[in-house]
Amino acid sequence: MSTTTMPPYDPLTWKQADADVHVATRDGEFAGFVEFDGTAHLVRDHQGADLGSFATLDEAFQALADAQEPAPRPSLFPLALPRVLRRRPRRARA
Repeated sequence: MSTTTMPPYDPLTWKQADADVHVATRDGEFAGFVEFDGTAHLVRDHQGADLGSFATLDEAFQALADAQEPAPRPSLFPLALPRVLRRRPRRARA
């Protein structure tokens, strides 16, 4: 039996919109963009929030991809067992 793992979301798709602008989409929806201002690559997310400036285009692409990762889902189980379950079982006395 083999298992296949799929990413929890589709990767970003990049297109060059202008000489100094790259636009990212995910599932056809706008995800953000990278703009080169002559000295650094400026990254903005899908809401226009500034994610920083980066020296290389690859670093800028990675910054937007990292910002787009979904937050981990909270665990349904408590971090610690209830006190009743933490006690050692008692031995029967003979």
